[in-house]
Amino acid sequence: MRIADLICGDKPFISLEFFPPKERSEWPVFFRTVDRLAQIHPLFASVTYGSGGSTQRDTLEIVTRLKQEHGLEAMAHLTCVGAESGALIKFLDELARAEIHNVLALRGDIPKDAPPESYISGTLLNASDLVAFIRESHPGMGLGVAGYPETHPEAESPEADLSYLKLKLDQGGDFIVTQLFFDNRSYYEFVRQARAMGIEKPIIPGILPVVSLKVIKRIISLCGAGIPPAYLAELEEADRSGGAAAVQKIGVAFARKQARELLDAGVPGVHIYTLNRSDVILELTEGLLP
Repeated sequence: MRIADLICGDKPFISLEFFPPKERSEWPVFFRTVDRLAQIHPLFASVTYGSGGSTQRDTLEIVTRLKQEHGLEAMAHLTCVGAESGALIKFLDELARAEIHNVLALRGDIPKDAPPESYISGTLLNASDLVAFIRESHPGMGLGVAGYPETHPEAESPEADLSYLKLKLDQGGDFIVTQLFFDNRSYYEFVRQARAMGIEKPIIPGILPVVSLKVIKRIISLCGAGIPPAYLAELEEADRSGGAAAVQKIGVAFARKQARELLDAGVPGVHIYTLNRSDVILELTEGLLP
């Protein structure tokens, strides 16, 4: 079923994001994590897609198993940078055969130090191109797109970034999942500006629990998200005094508070980046929904 048809304005939800394990030997542990998190009853579960389609086969198999073996509504991430249209069609056809009805359409990361001719594929240069491509080739597919509350790091301006977001929706996107953020005011302002531009489709906030100071510093350097100075100082002090366990305790509590405030404010739901960590996500989500 298309996720857009599952979203109900008066019934908030939790959704989850997983990433394919690097090694096949890690899959049994991964699916035990899925089993534990299925008890949350997420509205849907998405699975990431490696740079340049490097995990395409794994993503396809995992979303298929999430749907067929674990009873979860699954959404596959799909990127277009460096992808051939024929390969994209094949992937979408395989999703359809597996009864996967939703895709998160993304541009994908441009390979570092690579000449343009190595990753440009026809006219599929941006996420909006991919959305239009999927909507034409597989009109029944549900389509999510990404939004950046603190502006995409490559955007010319916040206004330009919002205009591209609107284009993705005008081309056929059904809903928005945001990049991670740590200040809910950034999300509220993002929604306000989007609505002022005529964007009316659901905007689902993405929440990431911090479990490692080193990892979160790397993530925010890549995605352009900011972290409140007071929160960063608290994490750094926890890292010095108690190490990773202390950082995780503070990170989970902060993410839980974020999610609680957002749900109380009436967001359609919260999309949680799981880091494939069932213990963290079960603690974060306990009692969040009625």
